Amino acid sequence: MTFHPKPEAGPARPWDFPAPERSALDNGLTVLHCHRPGQKVVAVEVSLDAPLYAEPEGLDGVATIMARALSEGTDKHTAEEFAAELERCGATLDAHADHPGVRVSLEVPASRLERGLGLLADALRAPAFPDDEIERLVANRLDEIPHELANPVRRAAVALYADLFDADQRISRPRQGSEETVRRIDADAVRAFYATHVRPSTATVVVVGDLTGVGLEGVLGSTLGEWTGDQAKPRSHPAISADDTGRVIVVDRPGAVQTQLLMGRIGSDRHDPVWPAQVLGTYCLGGTLTSRLDRVLREEKGYTYGVRAFGQVLRSSADGGGASMLAISGSVATEVTGPALADLWQVLRTLAEEGLTDDEREVAVQNLVGVAPLKFETAAAVAGTLADQVEQELPDDYQAQLYARLADVGTVEATAAVVRAFPPDRLVSVLVGDASAIVEPVKELGIGPVTVVN
Repeated sequence: MTFHPKPEAGPARPWDFPAPERSALDNGLTVLHCHRPGQKVVAVEVSLDAPLYAEPEGLDGVATIMARALSEGTDKHTAEEFAAELERCGATLDAHADHPGVRVSLEVPASRLERGLGLLADALRAPAFPDDEIERLVANRLDEIPHELANPVRRAAVALYADLFDADQRISRPRQGSEETVRRIDADAVRAFYATHVRPSTATVVVVGDLTGVGLEGVLGSTLGEWTGDQAKPRSHPAISADDTGRVIVVDRPGAVQTQLLMGRIGSDRHDPVWPAQVLGTYCLGGTLTSRLDRVLREEKGYTYGVRAFGQVLRSSADGGGASMLAISGSVATEVTGPALADLWQVLRTLAEEGLTDDEREVAVQNLVGVAPLKFETAAAVAGTLADQVEQELPDDYQAQLYARLADVGTVEATAAVVRAFPPDRLVSVLVGDASAIVEPVKELGIGPVTVVN
């Protein structure tokens, strides 16, 4: 039998995160574009300066309803006609609201880019916000809320944010609003929020894909360039503060066979020089199946299918008003909740006493830096990252520089960063599970006062 010769790997090629080109349209819209040969599906991201803290009091969720309603008809098309036009040009249009602002995403074949951008421009320039469509979106959102609260992962997040942050901070409340606030939203509220916060002078569009033969400046000028609005000054962000005194909140789920764990605190944002070391150290702690938390809780003890440690930017600001959520998340069987938490805390203490190893650091660098070319194979991944940089007020070359910094982080530096990020006595822990079975074992650990909520 003759076998085909085994393929051999070719020589490694240098790779850098794509560098965008920056410009602006006459209406004030900032443009970042990046030519990616071979990427025939072009990704477009529009970042709108409409953060959740700008929502009117008592109308939490209005930004989400507005974002969802952008594709529900314009001055040229009804909702059904708009959806049909998107389908005709093979495009998808999505939008969502988060703490930094509203993001609108378009993916369209390069051959139909102008038509797709025209539809996107119509949605931003003159959304109809018809009463019946707003009522439908509000009803849909109200239907989602009970399902979210029934999900232990989502319920743990709601409880953590509510307890960690002061009640007067928007970040303490659900991103997409509560049942009480969403019920108050109507078409007038949506139109008012749009009129107050959506304008080209404070927005940025990112275009990534194969732009061969595309006169991008002219295409953008005839589409998004038709969008007009008042000029506005850069927004001043309120500071984010939190009380991370060690404590435990148990969300009671009688009869639950598992306990969902979520423990967290806030840390600095990506403008802090410690961020690369913190990313590397956090990955060693709980970023993969080979991390310390998984090695102990999953492989040695069999308590869980997996526990993850991560840092998630909440809002990043060059003026120091940003913050990130540093958290550990996972689930364990109800009967081992106490032992699992004890071992988790022991992992954190051992990390502070003994530090990371050079081997752990090397594996983390290889995983974080080595797979970057695969992570950014698609135009959408590149566009999303560039839009994140815009929202977080980072320089255009931030992502490229981050990988260089990650490769240079030493073991001692990574250890110091992760130990500072996850001090055992400064974590707010949320446990969603059967309170009758887990409260007493948790109290015996002495990791802080325990409060039970429903």
